[in-house]
Amino acid sequence: MLVLLFPGQGSQRPGMLRPWLALPGAQARLDQWSRLTGLDLTRLGTEATAEELRDTAVAQPILTVAALLSAEALVAAEGRSPDAVCGHSIGELAAVAVAGVLTADEAVALAAARGAAMAAAAAAAPTGMAAVLGGDDADVRRAAAEHGLEVATVNVAGQLVLGGALDALDAFAAAPPGRARVRRLDVAGAFHTRAMLPAVEELQRRVDALDPGTATCPIVANADGAWLIDGREVLNRLVGQLTGPVRFDLCLASLTGATHVVEVAPGGVLAGLAKRALPTAQLTTLQTPADLPVGVG
Repeated sequence: MLVLLFPGQGSQRPGMLRPWLALPGAQARLDQWSRLTGLDLTRLGTEATAEELRDTAVAQPILTVAALLSAEALVAAEGRSPDAVCGHSIGELAAVAVAGVLTADEAVALAAARGAAMAAAAAAAPTGMAAVLGGDDADVRRAAAEHGLEVATVNVAGQLVLGGALDALDAFAAAPPGRARVRRLDVAGAFHTRAMLPAVEELQRRVDALDPGTATCPIVANADGAWLIDGREVLNRLVGQLTGPVRFDLCLASLTGATHVVEVAPGGVLAGLAKRALPTAQLTTLQTPADLPVGVG
């Protein structure tokens, strides 16, 4: 079973689109997506600094186009479609496009709208996120709730991400429960928490205007690891994802039958998580076209 993983925000890095522009037709597609979003995606993907890419309104469409270019090249090289797809947060948009629920153009335009709405929500109040490593999950959850923090992501057991007010994050980090270690994340706001409520109406409006297709392969949902094919349900879950936690641990638990797992560009983070949860699966990470099967690129 071939499964494609699509990375989320934080995976972006300067110059990550440069090698993919060597693929036939890639520049023309990037030009089209730049017109759709009003962003110079070629410049952003080849010349932008890490600080510029940190902007949520930039990171989300850039990650989406990198994932699409690499995933489509992989599908062409393999000569078959994946058996399932799974995206981490913004990665779900490219995943649903590869599964045929949206067109690539629709996914890129929606990624830009999502990024802009989330950036505006983050600017409305000083919030942030912190990774909590090595602690007991139940203890971390209890302590987080006492500080008014929310669990925004569970990647694997013992690796949670909390979101909320900056002063609450500072207080939690000053006295974490048990042996937990806390690392503040370099993000603009508390994604996947109630801090993103101001972005919900805009994303719902955008989603309601789309006519989704039925998925050609199951989409493993962030909220609970469910396998989905109904396009409208998939899109509505994308809206709910703004304020609900990403349960990537449940996604990985749903993929125990995977024999080959490929993290598309800019790969690296999710493959590391999959290695722990799916020890018998073959893992491949796409960072440049050189990572594709021979004959492509």
